[in-house]
Amino acid sequence: MKIKNILLAGVSLLALFSCTDVDENVYDKYAADDFYSTPEGANSALAGIYAQIPGEFTRDGATGVGYAGADNGWYDMNCMASDEQVIPHRTDGNWQEDYARLHKHTWLPTEGIINNTWNWLYKGIFNANLAVGLLEKSNAETAKIAEAKVLRAFFYYLLIDDFGDVPFYTDNNVTVDKIPQASRKEVYNFIVKELTENVELLYGTKGGDFYGRFNKWAGYTLLAKVYLNAEVYTGEAKWSECLAACNKVSDGGFSLHSGEASASSPLGNKYYELFGDVSPQDETILSIFATIDILSRNVYAVRSLSGPNAKALFGYDGWNGTIVPKEFYLKYADNDIRKKQFLVGEQPGGVNYTLDVPSLDNPGAPPQAGVRNIKFYPAGSNTGGGASNDFPIYRYADVILMMAECNVRLGNTGTAKPFIDQIRVRAGLDPLNANPTLDDVYNERGFELNWEGHRRQDMIRFNKFLLPNQFRGESPAFRKLFPIPTSALNANRGLKQNPGYPG
Repeated sequence: MKIKNILLAGVSLLALFSCTDVDENVYDKYAADDFYSTPEGANSALAGIYAQIPGEFTRDGATGVGYAGADNGWYDMNCMASDEQVIPHRTDGNWQEDYARLHKHTWLPTEGIINNTWNWLYKGIFNANLAVGLLEKSNAETAKIAEAKVLRAFFYYLLIDDFGDVPFYTDNNVTVDKIPQASRKEVYNFIVKELTENVELLYGTKGGDFYGRFNKWAGYTLLAKVYLNAEVYTGEAKWSECLAACNKVSDGGFSLHSGEASASSPLGNKYYELFGDVSPQDETILSIFATIDILSRNVYAVRSLSGPNAKALFGYDGWNGTIVPKEFYLKYADNDIRKKQFLVGEQPGGVNYTLDVPSLDNPGAPPQAGVRNIKFYPAGSNTGGGASNDFPIYRYADVILMMAECNVRLGNTGTAKPFIDQIRVRAGLDPLNANPTLDDVYNERGFELNWEGHRRQDMIRFNKFLLPNQFRGESPAFRKLFPIPTSALNANRGLKQNPGYPG
């Protein structure tokens, strides 16, 4: 359980929730302007945006809300569509088949998970537009206005990454049916402009009131991620620009967290502190704050393990859901400390997880089929309702691997080698025998960042996403984008569906 008084976005948890509806103006015009120009007022406006990021099962009647931590939202849509995880339908009747459809690339525009993700992202944008308007009108502190704009850019970045051409607006005084659809490149250009104009204006403070908040270093990491995928979004690569943004992050004084052995870690190494109760600030750049059964959740390990196995390890039942596909698991070297996160074979509780999974949906997987994952070993919880693990959205290992990738793509393989070797040595592996190839970078990103929300994007950028796997043949190119949900098309007749999907 957390013992530190950690605040999200500089406000208390009470303020985080009570100030979500910041459009409810209970002041007269001038008093409202005065309020949002104060630190308390600016933080309340920002809280309405930050409240959208933690993962929750439901909020205000909406399901699948948040970046990570709960079922049926952004995390599941992106991670299950990759090669790193899936929840199979079980032959005992448990688990719906939409997770399997995501993994087999047969999803439809009517999928609930896709609709949840779309709605969540646009709620974030609505709240960001609202905050930008309130803060600009009140002449609030420049850094607070910049923070709201960077948060809006974050949500638009996630939107174009998943959906391509999307409805685009920066002023909430428009009805849903009138929001125009902008091209992926147009929204990309907006994101880059917002970030390059505002990131340097953000606070450089780390930790404390800025824990879990977009400071300058998180802003530059976001900019680096946008540039990293620029060729996918626009057809024009921006490797040098990505490197420059990564170098800015390096100025923040980050380093890799220790990977040494630790008797206090349930998995035996300090490395796993990165996925525990409080994100270590030496490596973590931006994280999601979580506290037991209240704010956000940590369902990753609980959802993976079977009931008896979780009971033996954690003291409460697991959900027997998520597995790691065999092909992904077998890529890890046996002496890689990151392989400790996986469970296969006989386990406490009388469970035996088999490596092979014969089917995802027809008829489905036997109850004990599939490798399980306890990377996010539950912290503090005495029930299966949600543990206290914080979730790393961005950490410095990702930045180091971006620097390796950009150098390889620019032909500087010798420069790239020390970057990738840092990650390998921390994991207990030897340095590479030769300068890295793109496949080396791709594989290392998978080993290091699995289950952290990056894999689908990486697979697309490295041209791996459409390749066949155990459960499906080669996918058609249109699957690199998700469809605009049917409900969104019905609400706005001016939207054009992505190619390959029914309108």
